[in-house]
Amino acid sequence: MAGEIPDLHAHVRTGTGKGAARQARRDGMVPGIVYGGGTDPLAINIPFNALLKRLKQGRFLSTLFNLKVEGQDDVRVICRNVQRDVVKDLPTHLDLMRLRRTSRINLFIHVDFINHDKCPGLKKGGVLTIVRPEVELNVLAGDIPDHVTVDLAGLSIGDVITISSVALPEGSKPTIDRDFVIANISAPSGLRSAGGDDEEDGDDTAE
Repeated sequence: MAGEIPDLHAHVRTGTGKGAARQARRDGMVPGIVYGGGTDPLAINIPFNALLKRLKQGRFLSTLFNLKVEGQDDVRVICRNVQRDVVKDLPTHLDLMRLRRTSRINLFIHVDFINHDKCPGLKKGGVLTIVRPEVELNVLAGDIPDHVTVDLAGLSIGDVITISSVALPEGSKPTIDRDFVIANISAPSGLRSAGGDDEEDGDDTAE
């Protein structure tokens, strides 16, 4: 969840320039730079295997990390660029930007669905079809919501849940202007195939 900010471990890189970067790669590290936040840039190395694992998990560029460097205070960072080998497509360098608590960033926030037992549509056999298990929101770095709550109470078969129908955490706003769909309560497949357009009310007219 977004409230559980993952740690990103790094080491201070001694020396700068191409020579130090090449040595870091030979040592199984990926060189990088941390900048912004009103502090001098810091040259770092991140273990290659740990970084590759993070990259394979997806959405690396939209994930907020707690950067831990020995001898330095922990700082929240977001990756602004990952350079890759043009042949092997493996990371060769990355740029991390420090964030102030007042900085605004775009992050994917988990969607939590509640009150399944109070949803008439589900009680009638309807199915909750989740289109977006996460939504991208523009949030404050110092006040990142843990999740977005969707209340299913009172929803019927055929109801559609859009972003405008959800109470977003204070200070958060969608990154997409249009009113996109998060989920819907659809009829069971058997009822859809048997009832056609009259899936909820039924149709007793014989063909």
